[in-house]
Amino acid sequence: MPKPTQWYEIQARAKSGDAPATAEIFIYGNIGDRWDENGVIAAELVRELSGLDVEQINVRINSYGGSVPDGIAIFNALRRHPAQVDTFVDGVAISCASLLAMAGKTITMAENAQLMIHAPWSYAVGNSNELRAQADVLDRHAKAMASAYVRDGGSDLEACVALLTDGKDHWYTASEAKEAGFADVVGDPIAIAASLANSFNLTRFTTTAARAAATPKETLMPKPNEQQAAADASAAAAAASATAGASPAAVPFARTKDLNTQVIAMFKPFIARDGIAALQTAVLADPALTLEQIQAQLLVEIGKDGSPANPAGAHPRVEVLEDEGVKMRGAAVTALLIRAGVERDAKIIAAQGTNPYRGAKLLDLARASLERAGVRHATMSQLEVVAAAFTQSTSDFPILLENTMHKALLGAYAIAPLTWPRFCARGSVSDFRAHNRYRTGSFGNLDAKNELGEFKNKSIPDGEKASITAATKGNIVNLSREAVINDDLGAFIGLSAMLGQAAARTVEVDVYALLALNAGLGPTQSDAQPLFHSNRANVSTGAALAMAAIDADRVVMALQKDVSSNDYLDLRPSVLLLPIGLGGTARSINDAQYDPDTANKLQKPNTVRGLFRDVIDTPRLTGTRRYLFADPAVAPVIEVAFLDGQDTPYLELQNGFDVDGARWKVRLDYGIAAVDFRGAVTNAGA
Repeated sequence: MPKPTQWYEIQARAKSGDAPATAEIFIYGNIGDRWDENGVIAAELVRELSGLDVEQINVRINSYGGSVPDGIAIFNALRRHPAQVDTFVDGVAISCASLLAMAGKTITMAENAQLMIHAPWSYAVGNSNELRAQADVLDRHAKAMASAYVRDGGSDLEACVALLTDGKDHWYTASEAKEAGFADVVGDPIAIAASLANSFNLTRFTTTAARAAATPKETLMPKPNEQQAAADASAAAAAASATAGASPAAVPFARTKDLNTQVIAMFKPFIARDGIAALQTAVLADPALTLEQIQAQLLVEIGKDGSPANPAGAHPRVEVLEDEGVKMRGAAVTALLIRAGVERDAKIIAAQGTNPYRGAKLLDLARASLERAGVRHATMSQLEVVAAAFTQSTSDFPILLENTMHKALLGAYAIAPLTWPRFCARGSVSDFRAHNRYRTGSFGNLDAKNELGEFKNKSIPDGEKASITAATKGNIVNLSREAVINDDLGAFIGLSAMLGQAAARTVEVDVYALLALNAGLGPTQSDAQPLFHSNRANVSTGAALAMAAIDADRVVMALQKDVSSNDYLDLRPSVLLLPIGLGGTARSINDAQYDPDTANKLQKPNTVRGLFRDVIDTPRLTGTRRYLFADPAVAPVIEVAFLDGQDTPYLELQNGFDVDGARWKVRLDYGIAAVDFRGAVTNAGA
């Protein structure tokens, strides 16, 4: 007899005369399931299996599956065993149990048995990345299982992968399984298969055949006031049958009394609903169900009265509901941005017909915020209304203004005409300490063996490093009560836009200030030389902007070597940066088909045509000096690093202490540094 907590039993017979030593393994339950802390897992079956010293193993299956990793482990253990393994489907081999059936050299299915193959499934919780990762895990399990179903009977790998990934339940009678190559012999019918509805609950499978096998033909529903009493009586009878009267073949182990009590308690709040009492009776009569599986079936039954979250043919949709406070602030912010002329989206503006705050003044919004906070303001003066709106702890008003200012600030920051992102690398630092940027050396070429056949030792090359440090820049702006009463949108929305532009302009100015150091040769590096220096081989011979001069600059960049000077980097210029007065000439050279500086233009093709993906001309540079940069993603020269990667200004609100109103602090944390010299060339021009 199997142990109460086991889902399998092994019976071994020693060799007798001509009869070989044989073992019978009965898998009559959930694969790998354990009902309490003393339950067994697949590892125990695998250990017992490996210890069997027999010549023949017969595996008899009546199971609707279980743990996929456990099933794969058992399948592999059966395949590894030196004995001949034959499998027999006595009742059902469903889901992972069908995988175990494939372990047999010969697969025999009773005439009235069934086999089902489908994709592995699981429960998952978490964010979108975690759910996608769980889907990938299931796909890997499916691919790992697919090869087990490939047999000489005719099934192929591609078809088996499809069975395990299409999301459908594929049911086979014994004859159908044989035809598909999943069985070899159709045996005599076994009585256990006829009692499938009493042995297993298959409602978690979606096909009509499975539900028909698991659902009683007729259910008599008592009146609502009799429902719980009838359910309790049915539950007691089912529990008694499961623990006392069931045969070992139909019930491999008994569910504990405590678990039955938990099941009854779980169903009690819903017992008056149609179908719940019948489901409770069915699950209590099926000792092979875990508590989690019972919960899943209960949830499915409860959800039958609701409309589907994703009707057939519809795309999945997740809705995040906003509370009234969030809706109020969003509508008010949009109304203010439209009034201030900051919001220009035609669709948003057209949708303002239903906005309750359309055209509202700042004082109106202050009163609305107090009303939402439950503060009476009928007897307050205008100054008192604004003061209360700022200082009342539950008032939406400060947050509303902050959101408005923040959107105006970010909008202005985003549209600022910046050039530094086009030739600088963008980085991130975690704090305000110096952060190193390393460039490793190279080994060069491999050395030939010497005359003794020995390999030479190769020293590890030294690298270079640069550092970058973030600092904070920002300002504070004040909003007085008078500005609110006067409905002066320019006092805070206009100022916010100006601050956004100032933040963007600050980074731009700092980059060009760094480049302008040492008369345009860039910042001094750790070796006391500027970024551009003849010793670095990144300064081209001065020449006026022309095709031949650009080509010479290109060659200078291509001749740069790696940190160890072992090999050429063969970098190519991607961005041309130069003063505003040279922009037209630069674009003409970059786009012309023929050399624009040659008298007979039709005779000499332009050798640098399309060399630059970007030509940047700026009034922040003067004179004739030009800079050629490689793609900053390939060979960064100047890096702009933001604290924690936050590359937009941060807005912080503080209610006034020494100011009669409120004030906002705008800050931006960033650092700028030259991190390498090899990806750029400069030419002083002429």
